[in-house]
Formats: sequence, C-alpha cells, structure tokens
Amino acid sequence: MSPTAFRPSRHATRPIRVSFEFFPPKSEEMEKTLWSSIERLAPLNPSFVSVTYGAGGSTRERTHRTVERILAETALKPAAHLTCVAATREEVDEVVRSYGETGVRHIVALRGDPVAGIGTAYEAHPGGYSQTSDLVAGIKRAGDFEVSVSAYPEKHPEAPSLEADLDALQKKVDAGADRAITQFFFDNDVYLRYLDKVHARGIGIPIVPGILPVLNFRQARNFAERAGASVPDWLGARFEGLENDPETRKLIAAAVAAEQVFDLVDRGVRDFHFYTMNRADLVYAVCHLLGLRPQAGQGAERAAA
Repeated sequence: MSPTAFRPSRHATRPIRVSFEFFPPKSEEMEKTLWSSIERLAPLNPSFVSVTYGAGGSTRERTHRTVERILAETALKPAAHLTCVAATREEVDEVVRSYGETGVRHIVALRGDPVAGIGTAYEAHPGGYSQTSDLVAGIKRAGDFEVSVSAYPEKHPEAPSLEADLDALQKKVDAGADRAITQFFFDNDVYLRYLDKVHARGIGIPIVPGILPVLNFRQARNFAERAGASVPDWLGARFEGLENDPETRKLIAAAVAAEQVFDLVDRGVRDFHFYTMNRADLVYAVCHLLGLRPQAGQGAERAAA
C-alpha cells in the first residue's frame, strides 16, 4: 500500500458506505462498552449494523436481546447473524420468524463453527441445514429478508481450494444471497485478485471488504491463524516494540487501518464493513478520515415520539 494513501482520493466525490459488526455482551461492563460504541458510531449513519450469533443457549439469547434493543432504542438497521449449527431446520426457521416479527429485515447467514471448536471437523445437525446455501434458501422462503453471506479472499480454512470455495459462494448466490462480506485481510491485492476471480465466475452481488483495525497485534495474529488469513511481515513490523505502549499502538492502528481503506478507495472500493470488536475509537477515526461525519438526527437514541 502506498505511503501517500492519506492524500484525497480521486474517487472522493463518490459516496462511501460503511457498516459495523458488534458481538453480544457477556457482562454488565461489556454491555456498557457495547452501547457506548453504538452511540459513538450511530451518527455516522451506517448502512446497517450486524450482531454476531452463537448456536444455542445464552449466546443466541444475547444476540436476540441486543438486536431487539437496537431496534427499540436506535434508528439503526440491525442485521442479525444466524448459523446452521446445533439446531434443526424447524428451530432455525423459528428464529427467522422471530426476527421477522421483531422487525429485523436483514440476516447474515453463516454455516457456523464446529460445535467442538475451530480446528475440529464440522458435522451438520441431522435435522438441520447442512450448509450455508441451504440456510439462505430457507431464510428466503420464510419471508422478504435481505441476506448477506461470508466470502473468503484466501479461502475458507476447511475448503480444499479457492476454486472449491468459489463454488460454495456460487451456491449461496444461487440460493438468493444479496451480498457477501469478506473475512478480514491485510493485503489489498489479495482482495482485489479475489474480486477478479469472483467476477470471472459471473457472480454479480457486492463483495464488501471486511476490515479489522488492529489495536492488539498479537490478538489479531491469533484471529488470522484461526481464520486462515495471512499476516504480512510489514504489519508485524509496524507494531514491533509497542507491546507495553498502548497509546502509540492506538495511533499506529488508526494509521494502518486508514492506509488500507484509503488504498481500497483509490482502487474503486466504496463499501466497507468494519469488525469493531465492540470498540468505537479506531473505527470512528478511520471513518472520519474517509470523510464521514455525524448526520443530524442520526444519533443512537430515537427522538421521543
């Protein structure tokens, strides 16, 4: 990526659209952090905000509560994650119906991680949806939902090849997917080469780049290892020696993320999905550099009726 990426983009007159991903909180303290982040980012008028989802039990319920609160207390458009894991088709269909009754009109459909954890073999529930394309088709049958799916510029870790992974994406599109959001990546050429392959297949849905601002390099590297995403040597060099210097790390993290998105903007990309990790500061700073500003009347809280 060019060190001159902070110069105004030649595409600057075209609008940039952003969306944000959050995860449901596990404690009262995490709840406060999440809602502080939502209140900070909501005035930027994102296209939507997604809320991650775990199969079964408390994680699923936390997702529902978070989505319901976003609908009740904000003007944001939530996109609820949904997976195939550990549930029958009837149970998943009931979740879809419940979302529809709540007012959700956008679902992020994912296969989900194996019940035994990442790195173990995935086994579909005997009475459930076996793969994401089946889930997409089920959601579309259930109602008028917008459906986003995942895409993997460096292929899904379990896919035997990138071509096989593109076959899976094609099935999701054929089932009715409206958009794909990519796994995070740090080398923009990887994403752009992937777009070339997607377009060569005739796949026409938007492939929105997923951006992960790196505040904690060690944590991000661990995420990348599990997700099958490569970490360039230059990225590690940017954070070298800053393990005990959080303030400088934050400055470097904002610069690195901004550099990445400015380079993508210069290469024609207009939509970005930010993995916020429930933290607003870095994402807000990058959006500010992209020219996004708080919109009047777009705060997190709804105006009183």
